[in-house]
Amino acid sequence: MLGFFEVLMMLLALAVLGVLGWLGIVISRASRDRMIEAAAQFERQRHLDQQMSDVRALQAEVTGRIATLTQSVGERFDSLQNRVGDGLKENVKETTENLSKLNERLAVIDAAQKNLTSLTSEVLTLKDVLSNKQTRGAFGQGRMEAIIRDALPLNAYEFQATLKGGKRPDCIIRLPNDPRPLVVDAKFPLESFTAFRDARAEDEKKLAAARIRTDISTHIKDISEKYILAGETQEIAVMFVPSESIYADLHEFFDDLIQKAQKQRIMIASPSLLMMAIQMLQVIVKDSKMREQANLVQQEVGRILEDVRRLSERVGKLDTHFRQANEDVSLITKSTDSIVRRGTRIADMELDTPSAELARDGSRMGELLPFKTVE
Repeated sequence: MLGFFEVLMMLLALAVLGVLGWLGIVISRASRDRMIEAAAQFERQRHLDQQMSDVRALQAEVTGRIATLTQSVGERFDSLQNRVGDGLKENVKETTENLSKLNERLAVIDAAQKNLTSLTSEVLTLKDVLSNKQTRGAFGQGRMEAIIRDALPLNAYEFQATLKGGKRPDCIIRLPNDPRPLVVDAKFPLESFTAFRDARAEDEKKLAAARIRTDISTHIKDISEKYILAGETQEIAVMFVPSESIYADLHEFFDDLIQKAQKQRIMIASPSLLMMAIQMLQVIVKDSKMREQANLVQQEVGRILEDVRRLSERVGKLDTHFRQANEDVSLITKSTDSIVRRGTRIADMELDTPSAELARDGSRMGELLPFKTVE
């Protein structure tokens, strides 16, 4: 039988063996774990290296693209800078031109403003003129005279002429081939029209309209009685209205006055209508002068034809004289040739011819000559 000590030693040995086995297992497991961890770490390192390689390749590609992009951007920037520079130059040029044009327009506007200021003062002056009856009449007379003076020759019109009865119209216009002048009156009553335009209430307008009808009717009657004279003036007369707006108001609101004037053979004319009528008269005057000149030309042509006829007769007579002289010269030439031939024959005759024969031949030669001796 084993002793207690031996058993204890066996137990200790078994315990040591167990611990060693457990340590072996533990060490084996730890080694395996370290190998697995090393393998995993190697795989991770390889994967990380692969990723780093990919990153480097990607970085190189990105770097190349960035370089290309940088070059392209640089080129485009340079081109853009050039275009921007050219555009800025063009814009500066256009801006300079626009500023120059703007200065010119400002100068025109400044001149227009000065004209407006001047026109305003003229309008105020015109208002002052129209507010006075005498100056207003002179204004209408002046407009009428300016229209007529600009269109007709001096001998075709006369201002403030005196008719046979002592009446003095504002203007008479002489028509071609007609001794009766056309009378133009410029004393148009404007006070009632001013009141008609300034009226605000309906009653005021009616009173002003009634006054217009009275004044214009009276004026039409005066022109008809004073300036339409049988055998002395034309059968119509012209009543000049110095304002286009008043002429329009007459046709718009007072058609009855227009009809009354037409019945009295009076033509109401605004400045534009008077200008048109004067232009028509100008055409008539020019046509009359052309006809007069045409008659003068026709008379001169008749005289020239008469001179040509006389010249033709004289040339014919001269031609007859030339033909007769040619005939006479031709006969003289024939006689001269005959004399020369006979004289040649005489010169060739023999000198020993008897005198009687020479005398006989001389008498025969005298008979043959075509001319007789002039005593």
